[in-house]
Amino acid sequence: MRDALFEAGAGRIGEYERCSWYTVGTGTFLGGPGTSPARGESGREQRVSELRLETVFPAERQDEVVAALRRAHPYEEPAFDIYELL
Repeated sequence: MRDALFEAGAGRIGEYERCSWYTVGTGTFLGGPGTSPARGESGREQRVSELRLETVFPAERQDEVVAALRRAHPYEEPAFDIYELL
């Protein structure tokens, strides 16, 4: 994930590159009818060890960064937030 995001233009702060922060946590989900979870099975709640990743990117790179995230992420529906920094 990090490599894909960095290649799309994320993770640059001044003269530094590949800047990010991450921590381990537990994710939960329950796939509905017609889903094909990367882990577990539809109709059963899953608990999986995951990494929460945070990084920065310039606003003009948002489309490329989000597209890279969706291509690289193993889940059908990756969860992500985008916050504008003022």
